Amino acid sequence: MKNPFQVVRDFEAALCEYTGAPYAVTTTSCTMALLLAVGWQLHGQHGRSTVRVKPGGLGDEVPEVEIPRRTYVGVPMSIIHAGGQPTFRDEEWVGAYQLKPLEVFDSARLFTSGMCVGARNGFMDCVSFHWSKTLGIQQGGAILHDNPQADAWLRRARFDGREEGVAPKDQKDWQLGWHAYLSPEIAAEGLVRLANLPKNNEPLPWGPGTSSDYPDLSTMDIFK
Repeated sequence: MKNPFQVVRDFEAALCEYTGAPYAVTTTSCTMALLLAVGWQLHGQHGRSTVRVKPGGLGDEVPEVEIPRRTYVGVPMSIIHAGGQPTFRDEEWVGAYQLKPLEVFDSARLFTSGMCVGARNGFMDCVSFHWSKTLGIQQGGAILHDNPQADAWLRRARFDGREEGVAPKDQKDWQLGWHAYLSPEIAAEGLVRLANLPKNNEPLPWGPGTSSDYPDLSTMDIFK
């Protein structure tokens, strides 16, 4: 019997071909893709952060990650869950923006062919496949990037910290992870829709229900 998870790998390969990214790691959502990407850049690659920090609770130091004050509420939550502290800036963005100073970009509202061609070394472009976005499948997202070391870490991080295809009872070397593996049936739908997607897609427009209509996250007590 064929491995049903092969369709996930096929979808990821198609994403690379479409966007020009050397690697694509699919997840259950763009929000989770951001969490994993921030987690890698803050902690995964060095074991500790080298980003500017501010004092946290009980003497801890918390890396600061700056985002626009008007964006989806899940973005600062992902930063916090990844071990960072969100800070906010004024920015009228269209399609994508950077989680500064990290090489992580929230591209939930941008998905077009060749979007990763010529990207800076170490970039991680997080895209969304939600039904309201350009690809428009049920759910899902991906981290498009160029780092083979990060690719190995991200693939285990999205799969409860274990290697794909290895039963928990047989896994020898664990890492902390999340339950964020894209299901094969959603990957299959994405593969079909991607095959018929135009090559050139404009960023999703501003207006009611889009980035111009997001609340001011900097005023919310939960992020102070």
